[in-house]
Amino acid sequence: MLRKWKPNGLWSNRLTTQKKRIWGWMFFDWASQPYNTLLITFIFGPYFVSEVMTDSVLAQEYWGWMMAASGITIAIVAPVLGTFVDNHPSKNPWIVAFSLMIIAGSAYLWSAEPNSDRVWLILAFFGIGLIGIEFATIITNSMLPGLGPRQEIGRISGFGWAFGYLGGIVSLAIMMLFFAENEFGKTYINIDPLFGLNVETREGTRFVGPFCAIWYMIFMIPFFLWVKTDPTQDNEWQSSKDKIIRRAHFYGLIQKDLDALLTTFANLTKNRSLAVYLASSMFYRDALTGIFAFGGIYAAGVLGWSITQLGIFGILALVFGSIATLIGGYYDKRLGPKIVILVSIIILILVGFIILSTSLEEVLFIPVVEGSSLPHIMFWICGCLIGAVGGSLQASSRTMMVLQANKGRYTEAFGLYALAGKATSFLAPFLIAVVTNITGDQRLGISPVIVLALIGLVLLIWVSPFGKD
Repeated sequence: MLRKWKPNGLWSNRLTTQKKRIWGWMFFDWASQPYNTLLITFIFGPYFVSEVMTDSVLAQEYWGWMMAASGITIAIVAPVLGTFVDNHPSKNPWIVAFSLMIIAGSAYLWSAEPNSDRVWLILAFFGIGLIGIEFATIITNSMLPGLGPRQEIGRISGFGWAFGYLGGIVSLAIMMLFFAENEFGKTYINIDPLFGLNVETREGTRFVGPFCAIWYMIFMIPFFLWVKTDPTQDNEWQSSKDKIIRRAHFYGLIQKDLDALLTTFANLTKNRSLAVYLASSMFYRDALTGIFAFGGIYAAGVLGWSITQLGIFGILALVFGSIATLIGGYYDKRLGPKIVILVSIIILILVGFIILSTSLEEVLFIPVVEGSSLPHIMFWICGCLIGAVGGSLQASSRTMMVLQANKGRYTEAFGLYALAGKATSFLAPFLIAVVTNITGDQRLGISPVIVLALIGLVLLIWVSPFGKD
């Protein structure tokens, strides 16, 4: 007989079935984190700017268009996906489909040779993987309410995000120590990349794509072994054995899903807190996405950082992120997620201002002597703060979404949450691309993230801390 899950038993040596579900669920964060850490922020993004395309300003512009196109796709599909999945018993087949997109998108990046003539194909596959990550995250986030009592959701969410950050640290360390080569063709520990990878064509750094694909495939195994469909869900779909009846039932469910989606949008006007929270998160998460997507590119283009420097920078940011996420989870449980979100946004705004005002020639718009290390030190500090803010903000944001959502419609709610995150997620990359194009300055190109974060902060004032009563 299975023991009932208890809040203080999360770290028990003997895992019950429910505890395995929690660990399996957290392994998605561990498995998927390298796509964000290694590919978007610290290794592939900067490599794309400095090697795949030699014009860093044009590369940042192209990267912005790719992120914008992916965001628009996610914004259009996410609400329909959330509603559809909520009305069907098994979520894992959807996770499998999106996992294939993640694996294919990552693996293709091996073809990103220096001065490549496949730039748009590389960006297209990167976008496919990014879309897969976002859709899979919608579904896994919707599983959060079933992992424990309401008062424990914030802690579980925080632990999950911290566990994912730890995965990012380990995967980034492996890449830096054994594969990603510096300008001298050596890894961080001064050895040639493993497996005889060719340093002339940057195979060590390009291996980051297949590495992320392999990492994801291995560490999603616990998820598929331990996270099963809730047995209380409706089994009507499985019980329809006749093929013709199943087909008719399928089309009927599609109509039902679309009707439910329209009803959900209509009901948003009756739940002001949820509507305003979706709007607020739409802007501040877009700002955070902009910082993550372009932070490494900025450091490579403006400060001239190497892949090795960016890797160390990334590990330090993730370490601070893991610690801050655990702390955020503690205060999320004690004070509620709104306080954690407010503090995180304020720090994000300050970081954006520091980045905007820092270059090799000045810090906070104050000129520094040539060769000064102060700009680099300031960016190191910003990296630690970005890591700290990123984890705690995102973990508490999904806790807040659980509190705001209608009971039993969590995938639908997280579909709307993804829509809110992506309805303007193309806006930060788009504005960064436009401002960069107009000014010809990577530093000024980052400025839209500050405005977006400010809008999110103001809107959050009208959000009820614990949702609709």
